[in-house]
Amino acid sequence: MTRREFHRRVLAAAAALAALPVSRFAAAAEASAAERRHYEVMMKLFNDLAGGESAKLKQMFPAKQRQIAMLAYPGMFPLDFIIPHQLFTGMFQTQVHIVAEELKPISAGPGIAVLPTTLPAACPDDLDVLFVPGGLDGTAKLMRNQAMLDWLRERAKSARYVTSVCTGSLVLGAAGLLKGRRAATYWAVRDVLTTLGATPVVARTVEDGKFITAGGVTAGMDFGLRIVAKLASENYAQALQLYFEYDPAPPFNAGSPETAAPEVTAAMREMYADGIATLREAAVSSGKG
Repeated sequence: MTRREFHRRVLAAAAALAALPVSRFAAAAEASAAERRHYEVMMKLFNDLAGGESAKLKQMFPAKQRQIAMLAYPGMFPLDFIIPHQLFTGMFQTQVHIVAEELKPISAGPGIAVLPTTLPAACPDDLDVLFVPGGLDGTAKLMRNQAMLDWLRERAKSARYVTSVCTGSLVLGAAGLLKGRRAATYWAVRDVLTTLGATPVVARTVEDGKFITAGGVTAGMDFGLRIVAKLASENYAQALQLYFEYDPAPPFNAGSPETAAPEVTAAMREMYADGIATLREAAVSSGKG
């Protein structure tokens, strides 16, 4: 069985289990022999990861579906969204809402489109996770979108965790949600967090109360695993880490301006200068500093 097929079966089983009480699924008339066998395999996985402890098993497979809202918008960077999405959908009993202003495909890069599922007004109030990905020009536009900033502020009141990856933290800042808090963001715009009243921290992920922000792009993997650990247990997060074979060993020590060659960092700063300036202008105009 290929990894893609395994992942498809896991998601299919999650959908089936979400629709039927656990105690009834194995005996349900509509369950095929293959579905019952897959149910048995997945329940053994849960039991093994829980070490036989009922409390941990309930954490992995809660009675009530988790609710996660991922904001999607034109110009977001695809990996900021896709990496956390893959980890969130890897949890059972979890409904992931892809929230956008319109229910039409959103371009997230050449050949990549994200399909929204939920309009802002239809998104549940009782969210376990509220999430914002990053980008450049698209993010700057979102930072000026008062209707969406109002929506973020409202949903953040009751959300268990308010989160972001990359420059998504600037959107949270523009909504006034990070004032006085420590936060992470993309390396080239750390100073913009200061404009928004936050304290920038050089880290892959930063927690300040219920606010969890991640650094640039690939930090979404560290962030996503941390969220899974909080919601579904550390063992479950470790199982997903192994499933995705996340064992980074980059060929170059150039993943931050502190370690990259000075000429490389300078070239990247120059290339993104216009986009970064747009983000700074949006931060200043938000008046949240």
